[in-house]
Amino acid sequence: MANTSTRTLRLLSLLQTHRYWPGTQLAERLGVSVRTLRRDIDRLRELGYPVEARRGVDGGYQLTAGAALPPLVVDDEEAVALAVGLQAAAHSAVEGLAESSVRMLAKVVQVMPARLRRQVEALRAMTLPAGWDSPTRPGVDPGVLTAVALACRDSEHLRFSYTAADGQHTERHVEPHRLVSLGRRWYLVAYDLTRHHWRSFRIDRLTAPHGTGSRFRPRDLPAADAAEFVRTSLGNLPRPYRVEALVDAPAAAVRERIGRWATVEELDAEHCRVRMTADSLDWPTMALGALGADFRVLDPPELLEQIHNWGARFNRARA
Repeated sequence: MANTSTRTLRLLSLLQTHRYWPGTQLAERLGVSVRTLRRDIDRLRELGYPVEARRGVDGGYQLTAGAALPPLVVDDEEAVALAVGLQAAAHSAVEGLAESSVRMLAKVVQVMPARLRRQVEALRAMTLPAGWDSPTRPGVDPGVLTAVALACRDSEHLRFSYTAADGQHTERHVEPHRLVSLGRRWYLVAYDLTRHHWRSFRIDRLTAPHGTGSRFRPRDLPAADAAEFVRTSLGNLPRPYRVEALVDAPAAAVRERIGRWATVEELDAEHCRVRMTADSLDWPTMALGALGADFRVLDPPELLEQIHNWGARFNRARA
């Protein structure tokens, strides 16, 4: 018979694979008595897993929704799928999702066996993401994001190679503070130990990051938060467009079409407000035009001009 800890993990895994398990069948799968099964169920409950029991001849057990999310047990295929999904979500345009995805990705990769890491890397390398972004936009290696995220979490000194906007290559030694996703790009906010001041580094220009094993006591950031520091450090660089429009269509219908890339606010049963952020105005123009409904642009003025120009071009094509 397996020891108690191993059997408890096995029980949890079984409960997660089926919605409902008859008690006798579950005990048989574990190779224990029904009485021992009840003790193991109680142990899971003590750990925070909401296991519901059904009494009677057909009695059994099932996992239900609880007040908090307990740890999950996943198999190899699920772990690979989770890591690949988190890598994709790390490039999401949904506010707040990218940062949380990278934090979760760092946790998963840290405990993932080497054989599964190779599967994740193979899937990433052989998968071409489909989207409206410019094909010239530099990509970010999820492995780089993960390494930097772990160094930030552990307050560990980080070394990496960096290529500046003018093409100059330098070696950097920093105290990493936070990762920031802003304008569809990733930035590392860190204290540069060579130049003795705070910096923000574009992750797509950063290569070969590795922790030194040396820990540090975090310094006070000279800004309200890391995101504000990056915005300030970017100075007069072009900002992404913030688009706002009123659409003559139900919010549910609009969310179904473009909800993955935009925030849709219901105004009434037949009207909604759409907000999105983009580096160019091409995607908002296509998205709004594809809704099949009338709309009115509130911001920015440049979008109105582009829609007018596109409309004139389409009219000439018809003529």
